[in-house]
Amino acid sequence: MRVIFMGTPDFAVPSLQTLLNDKNLEVVAVVTQPDRPVGRKRVLTPTPVKVEAEKHGLPVLQPERLRRPESVEEIRALQPDLIVTAAYGQILPKSVLDLPRLGCINIHASLLPKYRGGAPIHYAVMNGDDVTGVTIMYMAEGLDTGDMISKIEVPIEDSDTTGTMFDKLSLAGAKLLEETLPDLLAGRVQSVPQNDAEAVYSPNISREQERIDWSKPAEQLWNLVRALHPRPGAYTLWNGEVLKIWTCAKPAESEQVPDGIQPGTVLEAGERGIAVATGQGVLRITELQPAGKKAMDAAAFARSGQLAPGTVLGTSGD
Repeated sequence: MRVIFMGTPDFAVPSLQTLLNDKNLEVVAVVTQPDRPVGRKRVLTPTPVKVEAEKHGLPVLQPERLRRPESVEEIRALQPDLIVTAAYGQILPKSVLDLPRLGCINIHASLLPKYRGGAPIHYAVMNGDDVTGVTIMYMAEGLDTGDMISKIEVPIEDSDTTGTMFDKLSLAGAKLLEETLPDLLAGRVQSVPQNDAEAVYSPNISREQERIDWSKPAEQLWNLVRALHPRPGAYTLWNGEVLKIWTCAKPAESEQVPDGIQPGTVLEAGERGIAVATGQGVLRITELQPAGKKAMDAAAFARSGQLAPGTVLGTSGD
C-alpha cells in the first residue's frame, strides 16, 4: 500500500512514525514546507518532518505551492494509494485530492466541526474549553469540511498551555491513526458528514489578539496567556514598550479589584508575582519579559521596583 505523508511541524512527526511502523504500508515520499530562515541570524532550517523523513532515507518534496501543475505531476508519478496529512500548511487542490484510490485523510487537532482552520489548539485553550481532541477525516475542497472517520478526546487541564496541548494532541493523533488504519485500508470505515451549522472557525492568531485588554475578565485573560504560550506570547504595553506576559496564576475568586481602580493597574508587586486589576477580578503575573531582555520570574522583576503598585499597564503613554 503506497502512502504519501504530508506534514510540517513537530505535531506531525509521531503520525509519520506510525505510518513507518505499519508493515502493510510503504511510505513512498514525504511532502513538507520548504526550508525557512529561523532566528535572528536567519539560518535556513528544515522542517521537523523533513528531519524525521531524512533519518529514514525517505524522498522529500518541498513545493512552494502544491497546486502548481509540476507539483501535482510529481505526486501523481508516485502513484499513491493513500495520502495522509497532518498540519501540512497548504490546502490540497482537487487535482491532488482525486489522485489516491483510498482518498486523502487529515489528522486535525480538534473535535470537528468545532475549530476548523489553522489554529484549533490555540482557540480551544483561549476559550477555556475543558476538552478538545483529534479528528481523522477525509479531505474535501473546503477548509476542514470533509466527512469524519474517527475521533479521540483529550482533556485540557488548568496547567496546560497551547504548547503542552500541542504535544498531547500530537501523540493522540498518532495513536488514533494507528487504530484507524486497519479499517481504513480494509474499506470498513463508515464516515460521518459534519454538521456545518455547528462549525466554529479558528483562523491564525492576529497581532491584535496577542495584546492584553485589561478591561476583560481575569479568567479570560488567563486563558489568553495560556493559549499564546509558548508562541507567539501575550503582551501589554509598559513605558511605551512591549512587555511579554508568559505565565499567570489561575485567578482566585477571593481576589477582587477595589472600587474605582482602573483596569491594568498594578495592585501588588512582590514574592507572589505582580497582581494587576482587570475588568473582573485580579490577574497575577508569574513570568514576564521586558523589551530587550530574557524572560524572568515576575517576583524577581518585582524586587527591582520597576513595576510598583499604581503603575498602569496597557497604554503607550504609561
